Amino acid sequence: MSATTRSSLPSSRAGSSIPAPRSTARPARPTRPLDPPDDDTGAPDGRSTRWDDHRAARRTSLVHAARKAVHRHGADVSMEEIAAFAGTSKSIIYRYFEDKNGLQIAVGEAVVHEIRDALEAALAAADSPRQGLEAMVDTYLAMIEHSPNVYYFVTRTGSIIGNDAGPRVTGDGRPPLMTFADTITSLMARALLGGGILDDVSAVAWASGAASFVRGTGEWWLAQRDAPGTPAREQLSAQLGGWLWEGPTAASASTRSTASVRTTSTSQES
Repeated sequence: MSATTRSSLPSSRAGSSIPAPRSTARPARPTRPLDPPDDDTGAPDGRSTRWDDHRAARRTSLVHAARKAVHRHGADVSMEEIAAFAGTSKSIIYRYFEDKNGLQIAVGEAVVHEIRDALEAALAAADSPRQGLEAMVDTYLAMIEHSPNVYYFVTRTGSIIGNDAGPRVTGDGRPPLMTFADTITSLMARALLGGGILDDVSAVAWASGAASFVRGTGEWWLAQRDAPGTPAREQLSAQLGGWLWEGPTAASASTRSTASVRTTSTSQES
């Protein structure tokens, strides 16, 4: 074999090598979670805060849409009707509420807060404790008259008190109906204490019964307001205010009179 032939053959010496084939695989792209994690300090970053704000705003809008759907379709409105009114699907609603009871509770919370704010404003604007009672009664009747469907939706036992598994509760751990009753009770007690008629304990005891009385009368009126002889809202408000005020006032006066008679009799005997 000639020198020219030998030089054209590939070399088999240890110093030579064949380059490895180049990889065609693309590097993996980093993923971004839907819920950004907290930073090392434990505080949520900006993306997490924006996500929470978005969820809260979306939840509020769904509650508002549900109230409108209930107002139009009635207390037995279906989730399909609520979803259609909100312009979304049931699956989207269930991302924000566990079930229909969860949505009812959220609506109940919103309604209770509105009633409380309205009653507080009515009491604050009144010139006297008695006027405060009448103003709160009239405000309450006006609000339930505006949408009986929403009122029944948030106060009926099945949706607010709970089911066989136990009571359904709000964010503060209490059933909305209990919060509703406590709201009326505390405001009525405040009105009575403003008149200096009863002590704190007696005022709360009276207000607890008065709140149930007003609610029961209000629900009777809702069912009968179109019947002949049923008083108009303003007339009923004045009647209820008079009954509520004159009841504890008369009882307190009677107690003081009895105590005075007993004191006089004792002093005469001695």
